[in-house]
Amino acid sequence: MTFAIYTLGCKVNSYETNVMIDALKRKGYIQVDFSEDSDIYIINTCTVTNTADNKSLKMIRQVINRNPDAIIIVVGCLVQTNHEIIDTIDGVDIILGNVHKSKIGDYIEEFLKERKQIKKIEDICNVEFEEMKINNFNKTRAFVKIQDGCNNYCSYCIIPYARGNVRSKKPESVISEIKELVKNGHSEIVLTGIHTGSYGVDLIDYTLAKLLKKIVKIDGLKRLRISSIEITELTDEFLEVLKDYPVIVNHMHIPLQSGSNEILKRMNRKYTVEYFIEMINKLRKIRPDILITTDVIVGFPGETEKFFQETVNTINKIKFAKLHVFPYSKRKGTVAAKMDNQVDNVTKKRRVRELLKLSKKLETDAMNQFLNKEIEFIPEVYQDGYLIGHSGNYLLVKINGEKDLINKLINVKVKSIEYPFVVATKIDNHS
Repeated sequence: MTFAIYTLGCKVNSYETNVMIDALKRKGYIQVDFSEDSDIYIINTCTVTNTADNKSLKMIRQVINRNPDAIIIVVGCLVQTNHEIIDTIDGVDIILGNVHKSKIGDYIEEFLKERKQIKKIEDICNVEFEEMKINNFNKTRAFVKIQDGCNNYCSYCIIPYARGNVRSKKPESVISEIKELVKNGHSEIVLTGIHTGSYGVDLIDYTLAKLLKKIVKIDGLKRLRISSIEITELTDEFLEVLKDYPVIVNHMHIPLQSGSNEILKRMNRKYTVEYFIEMINKLRKIRPDILITTDVIVGFPGETEKFFQETVNTINKIKFAKLHVFPYSKRKGTVAAKMDNQVDNVTKKRRVRELLKLSKKLETDAMNQFLNKEIEFIPEVYQDGYLIGHSGNYLLVKINGEKDLINKLINVKVKSIEYPFVVATKIDNHS
C-alpha cells in the first residue's frame, strides 16, 4: 500500500513525521508525494495560529475529496486541542493526538481488519515521554527530539494544552540516537523540542547543560546545534559548557517576543528587556562571533504604537541576525484571548511588514561582519555548479565546488554578499 504525509508546524512535528515515515516503511508501505493518489493520507496538524488550524482543515478536506476510498489519518496538535472539529468532517478514519504517533502502523493494521474509526486522544498532562527514534541516514543535518511539552503558559500560547507538561527523553537514549546518526554520516545534530531548554526539569538532578557535556564528547560529531532556547535558560552552567566546547555552533535562536516590558508582562514572559540584553551581552562575551536570531509577536493585545516602537528600539539595540515575525493570533482557551485592547488586522500587517524590512537589514549587516573572513561550512546541496550549505552561525554559504564535497566540513573565505547568500571561496578541506 502507498501512503502520503503532509506536515504543518514546527521542527518537532517534522521529526515526528519522519518517525511515522520510518515506521511505515519498515512495515513495507511505500511513500508517495502528497499531491499523488495514495491508499493512505496522513495530515500531521498544527494549531499554533488560526491560520495553521484552517490550513490543517483544508488539507483534510482536500484529500477526502480527492480519494474518498483512501484511509484518512489526522494526528497532532489540532486534534489534541480541538478533536471535536475533526469529528465534524466525514471520512476521517484514524484520529490521534500527540501520543502514539510512533504506533501509526499498528493502528492502520487494526483499521484494515475492523474497518471502524479509531480515535486515541490521551490526557496530555499525564503521559510519559514517548520514545521515538529516526533511522534516516541520508541528510547532512539530523534533528533529535529530546523533550516534549511546556510549563511556561505564556498568555498567548495554546501549546501547553496541545503538548502537555515538560517530559524529557532519557539521557542514555539521546546519546545512543546521536551516536548512531553520527556513525551513519550526519555531520550536524540539532537538538529540538517544544521547549528544548527545559530539558531535565522532570529528571532527578539533570539539566540541558549536563546532557550537552555528554553529547559534545561523541566521536565524529562535527557540529551541535540547539533549535531554540529561552533567555532565562542561559544559566552559568550552560554558559560554561558553551565556553568550553566549540563543537556547539556559534548560533542561538532565543525568542524575544516583545521588546516592551509592559507587553512582556502581559504575555507572562519571565524576563524584562534589561535582563534579556544583559544575558545577550554575557553570551557575546563568551562567543564574540555568535549570531542570534529571534521570534517576535506583533499586535499583541494592548500593544500601542509606543510599545511597538519600544520593540523596534530593543531589536536595534540587540542587533539580532534575523527576525521571525508573527502577527498575534487569538487562541480560544488562552488568557490573552480575553484581554481588552485587541489590535486590528490592518495594524498587525503594517507592523509585520516593518519588522520584516528591519530583519532583512539586520541579516545583511550580520553577513557583512564576515566579509573577507574565514568561516567553516558544510555543503548540503549541489546546484548549478555551486555547493550550498550553512556555516555554524547559520549563514547561508555558496561556493563553486564539486558534488563530492557535500556533507564535508570546508574552510572558506567570504568574498561577497549576494542576499540571501554569502559567496565564498574554498581555502582548505578539514573533513
